Amino acid sequence: MKLRIAPSLLAADFCRLADQIKSVEEAGVQLLHVDVMDGHFVPNISIGPPVVRSIRKETKLPLDVHLMVSEPDRFVEAFVKAGANNLTVHVEAVSHLHRTIELIRSFGIEVGLAINPATPIRAIEHVVELVDLVLIMTVNPGFGGQRFILDTVTKISHLREFIDNRSLKTVIEVDGGVNNETLEKVVCAGAEILVAGSAIFSAEDPGQQVKEMMEKAASLSYHSKYI
Repeated sequence: MKLRIAPSLLAADFCRLADQIKSVEEAGVQLLHVDVMDGHFVPNISIGPPVVRSIRKETKLPLDVHLMVSEPDRFVEAFVKAGANNLTVHVEAVSHLHRTIELIRSFGIEVGLAINPATPIRAIEHVVELVDLVLIMTVNPGFGGQRFILDTVTKISHLREFIDNRSLKTVIEVDGGVNNETLEKVVCAGAEILVAGSAIFSAEDPGQQVKEMMEKAASLSYHSKYI
């Protein structure tokens, strides 16, 4: 599996956003995670297409845009035009999942599906093969800096087994409370993209922190009997 660290720009200093993007980019990250919140699906508000458009001007890295919003279909085209390379929607926020997946795919970008900590893997088993990635939330969505929910590691492991047993190419991404300590748990359970916000941007040197996390992740491997 190809392990990647995806810095979450939600935790960055927006007064120095371009500099902080450059710092993690020079450290070797391969994508950036962008959290979009609407104050309805989650109890917080973050950014919209104009900010994504500005970020797009500052980097050529893929933008992994996570829509924590109600009725995400309404925003798909705007974020694609703003520069998103991937749009991830929550199964809990979508009424007609196949239709939403097809809508995102029609714009020629990758499709992701997110599930909250309390949502079981069985809720998405029928569509895993239709999406490029599944994002397992390891905290309840809405705020950065939360404590990692340990029970979600079992979900990662079960999803890894489900994907491998069917020889699917769907990637497992995790988001929430990922740091130098919890990263071992999620990698060994089968995660491939690790979203980290506070752990990176609260560090004195975000670039160096990324390097340390990448080195540690590279030293680990998935264990099918980890759980």
